[in-house]
Amino acid sequence: MSTTPSGAPEAVDLHQAIGIGGTPPRPDGAQKVQGSFAYASDLRAEDMLWGATLRSPHPSARIRSLDTSRARALPGVAAVLTHEDLPGRKLYGLERRDQPVLAVDEVRYQGEPIALVAADHPETARRALALIRVDFEVREPLTDPALAAFDPDQPAVHPQGNLVRHQPIRSGDVEAARRRADLVVERAEFEIGMQDQAFLGPESGMAVPDGDGGLDLYVSTQWMHHDKRQIVPVLGLPEERVRLTLSGVGGAFGGREDISVQIHMALLALATGLPVKMSYSRDESFLGHVHRHPARMRYEYGATRDGRLVYADVRIVFDGGAYTSATPGVVGIGSSLCLGPYEVPHVSVDVYGVFTNNPPCGAMRGFGGVQGCFAYESMMDRLAARVGLTPLEIRRRNAIRPGSRIANGQAVDAPQPFLSLLDEIEAMPLPAALPAVTDPRDMPGGLSGSTRAESVVRGVGYGAGMKNACFSGGDDDYSTARVVLAVADGEPTAYLHTAAAEVGQGLVTVEAQIARTELGFERVVLLPPDTSIGDSGGSSASRQTYMTGGAVRTACEAAREELFQLAARRMALSERPAGDLCVSGGKLVSRRDGVLADVLDVLGADTVDVTREYHHRATSAVDPLTGLGDSHVQLIMCVHRAVVDVDVELGLVRVVALDAVQDVGRTINRGGLEGQIHGGSAQGLGLALMEELVVEGGKVQNASFTDYLIPTALDVPRMNLTIVEHPDPHAPYGVRGAGEAPTLSATPAIVAAVRDATGLALTRVPLRPHDIALGARSTGVRT
Repeated sequence: MSTTPSGAPEAVDLHQAIGIGGTPPRPDGAQKVQGSFAYASDLRAEDMLWGATLRSPHPSARIRSLDTSRARALPGVAAVLTHEDLPGRKLYGLERRDQPVLAVDEVRYQGEPIALVAADHPETARRALALIRVDFEVREPLTDPALAAFDPDQPAVHPQGNLVRHQPIRSGDVEAARRRADLVVERAEFEIGMQDQAFLGPESGMAVPDGDGGLDLYVSTQWMHHDKRQIVPVLGLPEERVRLTLSGVGGAFGGREDISVQIHMALLALATGLPVKMSYSRDESFLGHVHRHPARMRYEYGATRDGRLVYADVRIVFDGGAYTSATPGVVGIGSSLCLGPYEVPHVSVDVYGVFTNNPPCGAMRGFGGVQGCFAYESMMDRLAARVGLTPLEIRRRNAIRPGSRIANGQAVDAPQPFLSLLDEIEAMPLPAALPAVTDPRDMPGGLSGSTRAESVVRGVGYGAGMKNACFSGGDDDYSTARVVLAVADGEPTAYLHTAAAEVGQGLVTVEAQIARTELGFERVVLLPPDTSIGDSGGSSASRQTYMTGGAVRTACEAAREELFQLAARRMALSERPAGDLCVSGGKLVSRRDGVLADVLDVLGADTVDVTREYHHRATSAVDPLTGLGDSHVQLIMCVHRAVVDVDVELGLVRVVALDAVQDVGRTINRGGLEGQIHGGSAQGLGLALMEELVVEGGKVQNASFTDYLIPTALDVPRMNLTIVEHPDPHAPYGVRGAGEAPTLSATPAIVAAVRDATGLALTRVPLRPHDIALGARSTGVRT
């Protein structure tokens, strides 16, 4: 029999009366603030072993030999595994099975797993790793994505070549439009560095053998069912023998969509027959998960004299690193959103995702939309300068409206308030002017006192981002929810069970709010998410409130109707008009006749138990040659205005204000919604000014929070936030996804503000101090 480790998730019992639209306290909020919340790294079990992974120090090498004998002989070591010990398939992958569980005869990136160790103490496991001898034949890595994409003489990272996906879009006649255009915004090159998700909770989990050949896995992940689909073939076990339960997740942002510890700890648990825990160190975490795709982008726009776009000619190259991961999806989303929320009648787009020997890249908040947004917003500002319009006016003239078509030809068939968002952001008051004498804490150099007031210049910039929600391109995206109504502890109780991953975004609160709204029950018990319930899809693509919220609503509606039918049978109620019955305050209430019965009496010893799926409206795959198709479920809009102070001598930037307006369709949880927009904006600020995983020769140079910089409370200003509601008629309650769009628009807004202050072109993010200081000196920028 399997044992449940301490720190494993338990049911959450909530007694509240707050439904959708309110802000009930998070059920895990107090524990997280107090430090008592059990994350995956807190899991413990009797007789557990510690797992560890030997990783390649080289980005490209052939493995000539592998000797594990000294590690196996070390006292305290229970198992040492290589690819030869795998019971099933040797490959796994998020979208394609091309990633070795353990390297076979070569490594393709720094950090690639080679061998596994299980030992009675984590230090013993680390010592055992040091005793494994690997004879490498080191090769020159391919690290330039442009060479990988376009130079056929470069070495192939994979036998099939270096191209993961090429997605063109062809609409109209760009060559003819180029000849007719009144003006051309010259071809410009933009670049985005590699950003990390930088979640605070490292990858952790525990695998517990059940004593009968199966396994229970306690994991911090974003999608348990998809994990299971990758794990089971490697273990060579029937699906029913592998069960996953979500453990406490310390942030995700896309970085937990790919497999990390799951397969490795499962293999070690099967080999030893004992529980095995794995938990990455911080530097291993930087090497062991995917990152945001770096990108190189080339844009050319043509327009009329009054600033209306005529054509766009775009090329984007995404560096996918050593394995496929989510690169095909990033290419697809990146191509369809590469022109943003603007009407462009003639379009030529080519987007490439390529293999290199750089670290693997995959999902991160904004998923293919962040890169293009930086480029197209920069181009809109260039166009505004060419025709003498303000940044807001150029966006108004080209804004999409209901009935417009985006880059991939999909029509906007829901309310699209882009113009009103621009009006709202323009109406927001600006911060007070920069005073002559300023507190050092309010200067770009901070308490270091390095900034002199006379070196500071203020700038204002705008950014607009458009992101899709839910899975695109014809996926039958769905979520599952189970609702059980019963009497427990003398109270009517609704038990709610989904497999949706709570990764810090507040889904557990939203699920309970929907259940209370639909059922009228004050007591809602959330059961731990696991794979015993049907798939809920990933906590990604801004989809869980939409999809799992839709599933919970559908299941609650069905459970409510069954409760009413039970009441009708038990109480011999006469036939009533639709919508007459409801539950309130523990009572069955008729809107016509008042209170009819106590819900306790209606249920008695019976239960109502329903499971339902929710599927969003159909989408289609885009044409592989033209890139056209109705691929998206929903489009989300956010607009930012940034105000910055720039020390032009030192190249330092302080963000004075980062204000936002976002359309959310309908608010389900106001507090959680504001937190999502604030958080997305902060990550956009990080990408604009400080966050970059520096990779040289395929090797990561800053795999620590000492050297990989993320915004702190001192870097992120207070935000003025306006939330507008234009319900989407295709969505449950009219909601729109919220978490990703602000990540897109914050970055170009901040960079535009720095451009406004300095007059510099600034075509690469994150901005580095020397980009600003050296550029300012060369152009003579002064206060």
